[in-house]
Amino acid sequence: MKFISGGVCAAKGFTGAGVHCGIRKNKSKKDLALILSEKVASAASIYTKNLVKGAPLIVTKEHLQNGKAQAVICNSGNANTCNDNGIEIAEGICSILADELNISAEDIIVASTGVIGQKLSLEPFESGIPALVKELGLKSSDAAEAIMTTDLKMKEIAVEFELSGKVCKMGAIAKGSGMIHPNMATMLCFITTDAAISPELLHKALVTAADDTFNMLSVDGDTSTNDMVSILANGMAENAPITEENGDYAVFVSALTEISMQITRMLAADGEGATKLLQCEVYGAADKETARKAAKSVICSSLFKAAMFGADANWGRVLCALGYSGADLDVTKIDVAFKSANGLIEVCKDGAGIDFSEEIAKEVLTANEIEILINLNSGNESAMAWGCDLSYDYVRINGDYRS
Repeated sequence: MKFISGGVCAAKGFTGAGVHCGIRKNKSKKDLALILSEKVASAASIYTKNLVKGAPLIVTKEHLQNGKAQAVICNSGNANTCNDNGIEIAEGICSILADELNISAEDIIVASTGVIGQKLSLEPFESGIPALVKELGLKSSDAAEAIMTTDLKMKEIAVEFELSGKVCKMGAIAKGSGMIHPNMATMLCFITTDAAISPELLHKALVTAADDTFNMLSVDGDTSTNDMVSILANGMAENAPITEENGDYAVFVSALTEISMQITRMLAADGEGATKLLQCEVYGAADKETARKAAKSVICSSLFKAAMFGADANWGRVLCALGYSGADLDVTKIDVAFKSANGLIEVCKDGAGIDFSEEIAKEVLTANEIEILINLNSGNESAMAWGCDLSYDYVRINGDYRS
């Protein structure tokens, strides 16, 4: 497997576009994105666990009952959530696009992101979708830009791998900066691949990858109403179709997990107000669930996140978070260390403090990527979680988000 350029347009048969259609006030910001497959593709999505769900998710879930899709359309600037006509609007968007592309409306994944509870009309889509379709090309970056809200950085990636002697490609774009928490933690992510795989195994692969990546991400402890990850696999690489959990399936899951992990890191690093990417690795766990619970708890701790913002090696906050994680662990066996490009420093051994240099610790924690290494010394399982520090800017950004 190797990283390549092209984002969601790297895989054979996929094009993309992004335009400003008038949903957002700032005309210089794109607010409508499109991804199109040349052929109807196997498709799968996973959704937020929040009981309050955006209308687009409800419509998409209905459309994907047959495991097929051909296009993804997404607007930013308005979440189309908690609106009395939200379903009507989401279905209307699909209808307009279907007519413009001459495809079935049921083969469209629809998504929205932005402010909750604000009215949305079809007017900007009626004028914007024809212009959007005209812009279709190898324009993954335009699509990635169009789905951004408070994001400071565009998020796209692609990889190349081999299945049954055929070169396959997989790419993704994503958005997400705040309102991000485990249980479908990314705001929005769209993945494309030219690999051939059945809808059933595509969905299973997506769930498997998400459990170790998207569901191990937290920026602020708020699970969004519009979180969704969708993947389309059009089979144009002409590999032997994956219909069983064989070697090719394992390679596919590996590629999808790598894509998902890299996107997860991008989302964490671009968290609202973030100055540091945090990666917590828990190892020596008795089982996978213990490792996941422990890693999630540390990465979600507001007190620990604030300490990382201040480059304060307050390892007691790590132990505190582990203690309320619900994980089955022996606190007298826990070792903790902090690591970055500036070095590594051990701060806790067997659940108790050890002598360490505060100056060296400060130097380690001033880097923009910090690893929190936790050894539970109780088994062979491990897990990673990702997040960011908690800065003054997080409050500033969310204090005037609607403006």
